[in-house]
Amino acid sequence: MTDFQGLLGEEAEFLLGHDCDGIPKELLHPPGPDFIDRVMADSDRGPQVLRNLQALFDHGRLGGSGYMSILPVDQGVEHSAGASFAPNPLYFDPGNIVELAIEGGCNAVASTLGVLGSVGRKYAHKIPFLVKINHNELLTYPNQFNQTLFASVDQAFELGAVAVGATVFFGSQESRRQILEVSEAFARAHELGMVTFLWAYLRNPAFKQDGVDYHTAADLTGQANHLAVTIEADIVKQKQAERNGGYNAIKFGKTHPGVYEKLTTDHPIDLVRYQVASCYMGRIGMINSGGPSGKDDLHQAVRTAVINKRAGGMGLISGRKAFQRPMDEGVNLLNMIQDVYLSDAVTIA
Repeated sequence: MTDFQGLLGEEAEFLLGHDCDGIPKELLHPPGPDFIDRVMADSDRGPQVLRNLQALFDHGRLGGSGYMSILPVDQGVEHSAGASFAPNPLYFDPGNIVELAIEGGCNAVASTLGVLGSVGRKYAHKIPFLVKINHNELLTYPNQFNQTLFASVDQAFELGAVAVGATVFFGSQESRRQILEVSEAFARAHELGMVTFLWAYLRNPAFKQDGVDYHTAADLTGQANHLAVTIEADIVKQKQAERNGGYNAIKFGKTHPGVYEKLTTDHPIDLVRYQVASCYMGRIGMINSGGPSGKDDLHQAVRTAVINKRAGGMGLISGRKAFQRPMDEGVNLLNMIQDVYLSDAVTIA
């Protein structure tokens, strides 16, 4: 089992010993082996949706825990194939993407229709597929903060996927159209018994003020989460909160002093707790993204997982940190993330 204390270093007690007072854990619907029976069974999701959600929970090293570890590789479209795969050309081949998810013990592999469709007959019955149906792409110039449908829910269903994923760039000029498209797609997915994941990201130049980037502010990302669950995302993917005070900085929209004075502090676990609370107090699970690959990936991956779990989150979706390195190292990184969620020593704060 991973040495969390050693990897967290000077932050070990700061993160592992923290208690959330603003939004106490007793108010949450936390993840767990009985999450579907205890929480999702109250919802309007049909039996096939619950069956496929259970299949996701039951797969991989975290099977039966109520937590998720997902490998997402749609960066070939979102960030360009060269930027994504030049560090490790092995992953130009979709088969190796799926193999990494399998060897890494993931609950699911998330990618484009093209990636998963190219190897679907070989792998769709071996690991749950999550098809991302819309994308932003960087070949259009000038770049836009926009997501375009690249695939349909029905295509994902025919492929054998158990889930579909989509992104809405909340705050962008195109967000209203994206909300409508994704809402309609999620309704169709639920008709077909598929689970829905929403990448609830913020995009607006005005969210950067005085050299500070508020795209990861707890109050703004929390509202993005609240919009995501409104269109019936079953799982929300969100960037982990790093700061607060976004509404006050951009001087737009509505907030309340209690968000900053009572419900949150500057502690990273309290900030992410607010993100979880915005997902109907955990009735809808929130997974955090793993972030870009860098020089300190093992430490950063474990730190992100510890914060997510202690805040009441449901897991991590980590891509570039895993696939931009040799496969054995990627497997090790994914396993270290999973060890956080398997450890009884890392509790909900």
